Amino acid sequence: NLGRLFFNTALVGIVSTLLSLVITVLSAFAFARLEFKGKNAMFAALLGTMMIPGELFTITNYATINSFGWTNTYTVLIVPFLVSVFYIYLLRQNFLQIPNELYLAAKVDGCGDLKYLWKVMIPLALPTLISITILKMMGAWNSYVWPRLVANDEAHRLITNGLRNAFTATTAKQFL
Repeated sequence: NLGRLFFNTALVGIVSTLLSLVITVLSAFAFARLEFKGKNAMFAALLGTMMIPGELFTITNYATINSFGWTNTYTVLIVPFLVSVFYIYLLRQNFLQIPNELYLAAKVDGCGDLKYLWKVMIPLALPTLISITILKMMGAWNSYVWPRLVANDEAHRLITNGLRNAFTATTAKQFL
């Protein structure tokens, strides 16, 4: 069932990467260009969460997805890791390097925020977006602990867990 393992891993990797990119771009744009009350405090709180190791949330995340009934689904492999504060921070810093005069000129010309984001900021930040895409896809492809914990059935197993199980079973049969 190697084909199924590759399909599952590719599906989870591509969907989580695309959704993560959308969330990252919109969040970074909001923190870089939009003015709203509590923006700096909210961003500081987000940065503060980077100091907490992700492994610390494993038990609470598992309890949450278990209460939602998401175990052994694609949703549990995709949703919990869509938001990355590091990617938001990285893209926000890139967006801040784009001159504010471009934003003001676009506003004068009647360009909306989303059109400015799509036509000006995303093309200028493309190298950073490509880096984020590669890092996110590699992270999704190489994830081992979380999929092992929440996707124990054959239909949702990823390549890392499937290969580990294949070698464990082969090794065990050799010693019998």
